[in-house]
Amino acid sequence: MGTLWYGGRIYTLQHENHQAEAVLTKGNKIIEIGCSQYLKKKYKNEIQQKIDLEGRTMLPGFVDSHMHLIGHGERLIRLDLSKYTSKQEVLLAVKRFAETVEEGDWVIGEGWNENLWDLPEPIYAHELDQYVPNHPVMLKRVCRHALAVNSLGLIKANISENTECPPGGVIDKDKQGKLNGLLKDQAQELLFNVLPAVSDNYLKKALRAAIKDAYKLGLTGGHTEDLNYYGGFGHTYQAFKQVIEEEDMLFRAHLLVHHEVIEDMAEAGGSFLGGGEYIEFGAMKIFADGALGGRTALLSHPYADDPTTSGVAIYSQEQLDGLVEKARQHDMPVAVHTIGDQAFEMALNAIEKHPLKGVGRDRLIHAQILRKDLIGRAKQLPLILDIQPRFTASDFPWVIDRIGEENMEYCYAWKTLLEEGVPCAGGSDAPIEPANPFLGIHAAVTRTNIDDPNKTVYYPSEALSVYEAVSLFTKGSAYAASHENDRGVIKEGYYADFTILKDDIFSMPKQQIAGITVDKTVISGKLVYEAAN
Repeated sequence: MGTLWYGGRIYTLQHENHQAEAVLTKGNKIIEIGCSQYLKKKYKNEIQQKIDLEGRTMLPGFVDSHMHLIGHGERLIRLDLSKYTSKQEVLLAVKRFAETVEEGDWVIGEGWNENLWDLPEPIYAHELDQYVPNHPVMLKRVCRHALAVNSLGLIKANISENTECPPGGVIDKDKQGKLNGLLKDQAQELLFNVLPAVSDNYLKKALRAAIKDAYKLGLTGGHTEDLNYYGGFGHTYQAFKQVIEEEDMLFRAHLLVHHEVIEDMAEAGGSFLGGGEYIEFGAMKIFADGALGGRTALLSHPYADDPTTSGVAIYSQEQLDGLVEKARQHDMPVAVHTIGDQAFEMALNAIEKHPLKGVGRDRLIHAQILRKDLIGRAKQLPLILDIQPRFTASDFPWVIDRIGEENMEYCYAWKTLLEEGVPCAGGSDAPIEPANPFLGIHAAVTRTNIDDPNKTVYYPSEALSVYEAVSLFTKGSAYAASHENDRGVIKEGYYADFTILKDDIFSMPKQQIAGITVDKTVISGKLVYEAAN
């Protein structure tokens, strides 16, 4: 039987300003859109339920095009350091948390960000030793491309001044050549390898927390990369299936597959876009470089605030070429993490050498630091850029000093990318940034940080319209996952996934978008969240 949705502003996003008076759904699909009275008459014997939107705003279901769903859940269920505005506050929080943990067990925290502090320097081992002497401590930086560990943690991981650093990583040392407790990119694996195994219950608890939070944020799905962690492919994939399918916590999880577990996926019978309605496999994930926070994003020039480095290449060009070729052998597109312009160029080189011949499209993730010539090459390829507009708010103004004003013309250039005809999708990179899509939309259209009392606007010529920004999280995400023909707009034959807002995002003042409230979240025609309840 059918459900009639009516009585509000229904933006279909088929094109800008296109609205429908009512929507008729049956099961998990949209059957027809049009005049309310016409639909009532045509389907009078089939309409079982009528839902009056009471003036609310209905949009296609929002989908985060780049997140780490389990990591987002972890941030919700364990020590969150992302809001602290000084190193002292972080250290005291870690100390308090350690007092709740049995002596000798690991103390693990998430999200510290020295760029929020008056003195922007990282956390060092000797400082952690003073506050937590009896536990090994690991604190992940907000970007997850660096972590701070205390001396006991270094001992547990058998890391010394003589430890050979893995390719694509950095074991940081002080001026005297002593370990300072900072591990970056691939060097983090030395620590991850000695952490206690993650239990099934822990994984499912994190997933439940993440999906419940996603509902509140109006998210009906997410493109997520988790399968190479938490005990490996099988362990993690089963947790997704148990929570989403067996426990019926509906959520459209498009799973990017890290190249190190691609064979595991194939052995389990998986393939690109294979799976079910709610869990499917996406592109093969590759990391080409690190992050700007730890100066490991790979640039074509030295960092302006540290000319001794240009970042870290996780792989050589030859190795990266080989990984893209490996994806093609599995008939898969690639999803390559590329923050720096040199990493982006290397990814383009590899894709051009081994072009995609099958279904789908490649995606280059982040694409923050670009050059005009790279944009020209990108738009000639069947790919999409997976951008995180919220980075505009969190990275300025410090990123200008880090990159150099003279190199910023094509950086965080969201408007330029769209005007050049490069398809883009919108994500949060949660838990690196908050999963709230409206923070990303706000940053995209205002080019400001909501926490900045001065409301400084950074590169206003790159601001998007509200329609363009909303489209990143709807039509853009659908296109990135090769679902542009059944998701991302409100149209006959498409999935009945809706994000219903209390206010009209297209008519409200742009500065208020960050605080917009989700009234209902609908997946496959089913109400999974309602603010009143």
